[in-house]
Amino acid sequence: MSDMTLTGQTWVAFGPAGAVGSVHRIDGGYTFKLMADPGFRAAYPSLDVAKSALYAALLPGAEWPEFREH
Repeated sequence: MSDMTLTGQTWVAFGPAGAVGSVHRIDGGYTFKLMADPGFRAAYPSLDVAKSALYAALLPGAEWPEFREH
């Protein structure tokens, strides 16, 4: 979404095969994108909700990723 302003905080999501996506703090909440996404997804009110949304966007059967702040 082009109207989001990233604040600089980023959490990279790692699965067994490496990075699968990232969560970013934006003005007023958080957003995420998977590695294959061309852009960011919707805005979410909290970090936990954005992490859950990223996980829900993974393929069925995927493990919960490890989130590392960068």
